[in-house]
Amino acid sequence: MRKGEGLRARFDLYLQLIRWDRPAGWLLLLWPTLCALWLAAGGFPGWHLLVVFVVGTILMRSAGCCVNDVADREFDRHVKRTAQRPVTSGAVPVREALVVGAVLALAAFGLVLTTNTLTVGWSFAALGITLVYPYAKRFVSMPQAVLGVAFSVGIPMAYAAVGNAIPTDAWLLVLGNLFWVLAYDTEYAMVDRDDDLKIGMKTSAITLGRWDVPAVMLFYGLFLVIWGAVVGRALASAVWWAAVATSAAQVAWHYHLIHGRTREGCFKAFRLNHWVGAALFAGVVLANSGR
Repeated sequence: MRKGEGLRARFDLYLQLIRWDRPAGWLLLLWPTLCALWLAAGGFPGWHLLVVFVVGTILMRSAGCCVNDVADREFDRHVKRTAQRPVTSGAVPVREALVVGAVLALAAFGLVLTTNTLTVGWSFAALGITLVYPYAKRFVSMPQAVLGVAFSVGIPMAYAAVGNAIPTDAWLLVLGNLFWVLAYDTEYAMVDRDDDLKIGMKTSAITLGRWDVPAVMLFYGLFLVIWGAVVGRALASAVWWAAVATSAAQVAWHYHLIHGRTREGCFKAFRLNHWVGAALFAGVVLANSGR
């Protein structure tokens, strides 16, 4: 193999490592962060902060994938869906994966340094939870709650970057977002439940047992109620409520997909979740533009 071809093959492995072909993961992280950014700024936050949070979100999610695959490499060998991941299969050595993750995290930190001290401080919390989450699956009955914290840190960071303060509404949005993460990541865990039971992994799907589907729908409901109330009070716009109704309709479709607990249905529901967030973000943007 020629040098150029070897470098291209290596780069392709890195893209697999960070799930570049699966943007649903970073979109789930991005939509609530962008909603918070628009709400904090009362509209378009400016190109500087938009670039910082969009690129930073993608970089940190990619770094998280590297850490997660290293931490789970022994477990992933026994799970159908993850057995061929680059670290698990040995295509990318552990040390190399960690270096890639560190480079990505440092690049994200470089972007955060262009904001303010409060946001920089919160970036350390974001890094800490990114490192902790992969190991929570060994000890916490519902590690999806830990992921919920990791996928919600962008909300207070957005408020901090815009106004150098984190108001009560930001924390209420964090609470609502935690329920959304519990909903879609339980759907994700339902895909691998049989494999996870065999290897002793802890997940919300296993903990909830036969109550998994009702719990997922309850989590969705709490998410939409909290976000609907908080954002609705701030924007008082029919456009926003139309966006909430659109997301609720998607949630109803998710019930159709997951109630039979098939791998295909649960995985499809998980993958479609970013459209729930996209609808809410569109509502925030349009409602702000009409003020």
